[in-house]
Amino acid sequence: MTIVKNDLFDYDGLKIYQYDDKFKFSLDSILLAEFVEIKKNINTIVDFCTGNAPVPLILSTKTKAKIYGFELQSSIYGLAKDSVEVNNLTSQIKIINDNLTNVNNYFPAESADVVTCNPPYFKYDKDCSLINEDEEKAIARHEIAMDLNKLMIAAKYILKNKAPLYIVHRPDRLEEIINLLGKYSFKVKKIQFIYAGYNKEAIMVLIKATKNGKSGSLKVLPPIDILNLKSYQGLFEKSE
Repeated sequence: MTIVKNDLFDYDGLKIYQYDDKFKFSLDSILLAEFVEIKKNINTIVDFCTGNAPVPLILSTKTKAKIYGFELQSSIYGLAKDSVEVNNLTSQIKIINDNLTNVNNYFPAESADVVTCNPPYFKYDKDCSLINEDEEKAIARHEIAMDLNKLMIAAKYILKNKAPLYIVHRPDRLEEIINLLGKYSFKVKKIQFIYAGYNKEAIMVLIKATKNGKSGSLKVLPPIDILNLKSYQGLFEKSE
């Protein structure tokens, strides 16, 4: 297993470390980072499940706010830390090697202006034969170390009142996500579906929800067909 240094999508000058056979940044992280709205009063951003830090790196091009990334797996944490260092962003981005469930050990309550998360997409069933035998891949893809419920608890704890949570996930879990957001006093504000051809089902969904937000202002944004955008198309093909 070899560590390689690659360009981070089409963000000029940004580099990212990743393994040549796994844990490469993917389209969902790019879409999530580009979905985030940056306002002038944002001082602190926290990225859960940060991986090798594509979301913090991209967000650093949009804001001067402090950005923190939580990554549980030590080997992937090392990639993220090195990626921050190679881009000379150590003064802005800090990577924390811990589970997002321990966020209260690092931050006081209601201290973050924005939370982002590209979480594991699949529920964990220890008897399922489809779970990857590679433990690192299994943790990244399945809710072994965390789940949506724990994500909501952590986000509610750290976010300031009326502050946004941004998530990218699978459309087939959208109902569950919306129900959990409501359980923890979040209101969904924006949804955007991602397609690989409009004649097919959506492959991803982007969600913005605000803590203690008001009802009645949900917007469904125009969909994105990645096959109509050459830059996204190339990244999608690599991830298949």
